[in-house]
Amino acid sequence: MRFDVNCSILFTQLPLLERPAAAKAAGFDAVEFWWPFDSAVPGDKEVDAFIDAIRDAGVRLVGLNFVDDIPEGGRGLVGRPGDSARFRDNLDVAVGIAGRLGCQALNALYGNNAEPGLALENLALAARKAATIDAVVLVEALNAYESPSYPLVSVKAATDVIEAVGEPNVRFLCDLYHLARMGEDLPAALVHPLTGHVQIADNPGRGRPGTGSLPLAELLDGYDGWVGLEYKDPDLDFGWVSRWSAPTHEQEFVT
Repeated sequence: MRFDVNCSILFTQLPLLERPAAAKAAGFDAVEFWWPFDSAVPGDKEVDAFIDAIRDAGVRLVGLNFVDDIPEGGRGLVGRPGDSARFRDNLDVAVGIAGRLGCQALNALYGNNAEPGLALENLALAARKAATIDAVVLVEALNAYESPSYPLVSVKAATDVIEAVGEPNVRFLCDLYHLARMGEDLPAALVHPLTGHVQIADNPGRGRPGTGSLPLAELLDGYDGWVGLEYKDPDLDFGWVSRWSAPTHEQEFVT
């Protein structure tokens, strides 16, 4: 099993550019990030510094969000009319970063109170941009308890959107924590033909594996893609990893 650390939710006691090296020091060979900049179109120096931090740490960038507003409590810009231009301005930057780092998955958060037609249009644009670097665009289902204004709160809702976009490189981001909170069939979600990436946190609490009641090791037994660690743990206790199968370094990202 291959784990990557979401450095936007873990190692947050460190400056952002120090987190990839911290993940490497903790024994991980890959990372993922929410959008790591304050603006949709950061300057070249900011982008270069981010890329250098990942390369210098010797880790792989597995996943990257398109511009989002998570730090402000939002849930993406894809389908929000007032933010559509900002999302579109971000496409070339995000795809450019992913291309330079060999990242093959870009998460496009649908957005609170999204307008469905606009969301489909922007997802198609994002998918065509991502296709130029052989990457996929991910569509994620969240849980309605923490994101009551987010329209996609089930596997079916997210995969219906993916099918409606009609682009071959749009996939489902299977976050087991959010799906568990919604009572979804987790084994079925993991093997869904549209699933392109998996993230985990235990439930309840969104903590590290073993702090809740989800049988995560059992659920993921046999899964051979990257598993993103998107949970909260101020103690940064990764002792649970030794009880699971260790990450490998030779397989490619499975879409």
